Amino acid sequence: MAASGGRRLSGMQKQVLGLYRGFLRAARTKSAEDRHKIESLVSNEFRYNAKNVDRKNFLYIEYLLRRGKKQLDQLKSPDTVGLSALNEPIYQEPVLNEVSSFAWWFHWNFTIFLPTTYNVH
Repeated sequence: MAASGGRRLSGMQKQVLGLYRGFLRAARTKSAEDRHKIESLVSNEFRYNAKNVDRKNFLYIEYLLRRGKKQLDQLKSPDTVGLSALNEPIYQEPVLNEVSSFAWWFHWNFTIFLPTTYNVH
């Protein structure tokens, strides 16, 4: 699949699309109500990050991919029935003169997905 304008997708872009599709597939295994909530949360999260995360900030995008894969693994669990959202502080791009190269890591602008599980004994 090529991006608009006939350009080829980078490896990272393919990973992001694959993760998005994975969430949609996992949502199909949940109830109709939970599926709608999951699809809405995931869509909003991906759209927000596409708009607000600098495309050249590869370190942060790789972090989001790793975090998303962990969340997807949790969502795939039969004990997880849905996701909840919790807003975090606003992410700011690192300013090299003000912030050390690692300290900015703790200033995110994203939504944390919390798995909703039922423990059945």
